[in-house]
Amino acid sequence: MNVSDLFAEGPWQWGLRGDPWLWEEMRTHFQHTPLPATAAELRGLLEKAYEALTEHPLGDEQPFCVERFKHGGMSSGFVSPRFWVETAVPLLVGRYENMP
Repeated sequence: MNVSDLFAEGPWQWGLRGDPWLWEEMRTHFQHTPLPATAAELRGLLEKAYEALTEHPLGDEQPFCVERFKHGGMSSGFVSPRFWVETAVPLLVGRYENMP
């Protein structure tokens, strides 16, 4: 099993319009990455990937635009760090922790 398997199902609600695009990009990014030994290691992998793919640290509080995620509309391409900190990363770590 790879880290990308944790991304198989998206969250029930997204933060901003760029978040689903980042989710899919992260899923692709991790398709050959084996699951780590601990949840803490997974969290570290997710944070590093987020930073590498967005050029923003996960700790940023303000939403920002990623040009390649723009697909039409005024708020297109915007990523919500709050969504990733409060929803996406906990969801993925929870899936990891609840694996059989």
